[in-house]
Amino acid sequence: MATKRRGIHATNLNFRPNVQNCGTETKGTKPTCGPTSIKEILTLTVLHVCKKSLFFDTNLKVAIYLGSLFIISLIADVLPFPKVYLSRSDNIFNRLFVKFSWAWNLALLIPFVLLTSLIYCCGDRVKVAKLHMLRLGIATFFWYFWTSMFNYIEASYGKCGNVTFTTKTSCLLEGHVWNGFDLSGHSLILIYGSLVIIEETRCIVNWDCIKEHLRLEDHYRATRETTPNSNPLRNLSDAQLRYLKENYEKFTPYIRGLLVAIALLQFLWDIMLLCTMLYYHIMIEKFLGGLAAILTWFATYRFWYNLPNMLPRMPGEGDFRYMKTISPPVEPIGRVRRTNSITESQGPMFMGRPIYAKLGRDREENNVVASS
Repeated sequence: MATKRRGIHATNLNFRPNVQNCGTETKGTKPTCGPTSIKEILTLTVLHVCKKSLFFDTNLKVAIYLGSLFIISLIADVLPFPKVYLSRSDNIFNRLFVKFSWAWNLALLIPFVLLTSLIYCCGDRVKVAKLHMLRLGIATFFWYFWTSMFNYIEASYGKCGNVTFTTKTSCLLEGHVWNGFDLSGHSLILIYGSLVIIEETRCIVNWDCIKEHLRLEDHYRATRETTPNSNPLRNLSDAQLRYLKENYEKFTPYIRGLLVAIALLQFLWDIMLLCTMLYYHIMIEKFLGGLAAILTWFATYRFWYNLPNMLPRMPGEGDFRYMKTISPPVEPIGRVRRTNSITESQGPMFMGRPIYAKLGRDREENNVVASS
């Protein structure tokens, strides 16, 4: 008898539903994320540092640029700073980077914008060209316009140390000094280049969320769930989703590598801008050069590109929206405290629900009365 009771007891404990029932019950269960490797953790740490460096509050950074151009440059005009290696115009950073600063910007930004926009435009090359690559062409136009304008102003409103020469070219060819209003092209290029870099790389902020959206949308379509779908990828066609799945993982390592290089370049521009403030030009020349850069950035990225039905568009705008632009509203502290006090008076809660059924029914009745 004891043996039979143990057999019956063991049978009850070892009971499991058949495989078909398990599959039916767990059909709508969302898949979980895979484990994160040590390499991925280290990569994300480096990217986090780069993002912190790049995505400093832009408005505050603009204020720092203008304030530094005025204050530091004014101090440098009155109290010259000691000469160091970076104060020489032939230093390696000036010869190899600053003199070709716009070429360096384009060399990194063109592939970055191309790869990222191909992802959030789902491979539509016409949209990539019109909505996003066009911004780099506009930025290049303004860079050329302002540098040409600065050269024109210096050549037209100056004079040679030897009055017999009336043009800047002839004056310099004969070894004389041309005295003109030399607006700082370095201030313009370094500040404008930094602001363009910050704006164009901002689309990487929520880049890793696309992987999660892909995983959930693929599961949603595979299981054909009937529950409302709030996934940003829900309106994509099967062809667009397939392109996104095939190329997101393939492009992301290159995008991350470009982001690290861009962050290092932008840090170098800030260092060289500080050297310009300390050792080159006078205050008014540097301030006006930086002001032209900031006004151009504001007119394009803060005004033009945000106009509806206008080309181009802001970085990150494509066939789906993955960037978080609006934060959820925060309830006032007083309201939260009042709600908590009411909840506590009704009894203990677990995961937002009352432990005791009667208290739960009483709470629902109170809510109905209050709403009526």
